[in-house]
Amino acid sequence: MVATGVALKLAQDADLDLVEVAPDARPPVAKLMDYGKFKYESDMKAREARRNQANTVLKEIRFRLKIDPHDYGTKKGHVVRFLEAGDKVKVMIMFRGREQSRPEMGVRLLQRLAEDVADLGFVESMPKQDGRNMTMVLGPVKKKADAKVEQRKRSSEINAQRKTKSEAKAEARAQAGSAQPTAEPATTEPEVEAPEAPATEAAAPAPAPSAPVEPAPAKPASAEKPAEAKPATPKPATPKPATPKAATPKPGTPRPAAPRPKPSPRAGR
Repeated sequence: MVATGVALKLAQDADLDLVEVAPDARPPVAKLMDYGKFKYESDMKAREARRNQANTVLKEIRFRLKIDPHDYGTKKGHVVRFLEAGDKVKVMIMFRGREQSRPEMGVRLLQRLAEDVADLGFVESMPKQDGRNMTMVLGPVKKKADAKVEQRKRSSEINAQRKTKSEAKAEARAQAGSAQPTAEPATTEPEVEAPEAPATEAAAPAPAPSAPVEPAPAKPASAEKPAEAKPATPKPATPKPATPKAATPKPGTPRPAAPRPKPSPRAGR
């Protein structure tokens, strides 16, 4: 037990705060601590608790008694997705007309669905008929908080595997640089002379010398006269007679009327 004044003196010397932990105790309990750091850590713990806290939601999905196999597969996929997320699923079968007299068919369909999703959920509420509907509740095997944690881990792994565009370009550039071969200096090999082949054929006889041909006498230089270039006389151009073209009337202009012949004086007698 320490007096209040002594405790305050110790807190000032240690540069800490004197926080009362248990005020209802006799005597009350106090603690030396950094109050700002304590508040921050408590807020972070409360936030993490709220983050991991998950409320289970009751999902609902409806079936028909005469459901097509493809539609059954689609709705079963929805049930699997709900159970993997940690939610409960309420499966409902709606009866129409005379189908109400065959409730065993609805029970059979619900049992088939429960067997198909037995790895992810269990039957929490057995099938029971309520008027024209029959319901069954499936509960998830794992809690929703655990499902959230697994989903968060999976998303972080996927993001870690993804590469940015710059990293992919740098890697491709490095691979392209390493793929190019380095040029090696050319090495000169010593030349090797090939051995001569032995002569197997007989040497051909040399051709006989022909009679000497006398050169033709050269013409004297004075006999050759250079050819004189004659100037070309231009021929006079004969003009062609111009052929008159018939005047064609322009479109849109009226043609002149032809003169009428005068009557002869004999025609009246």
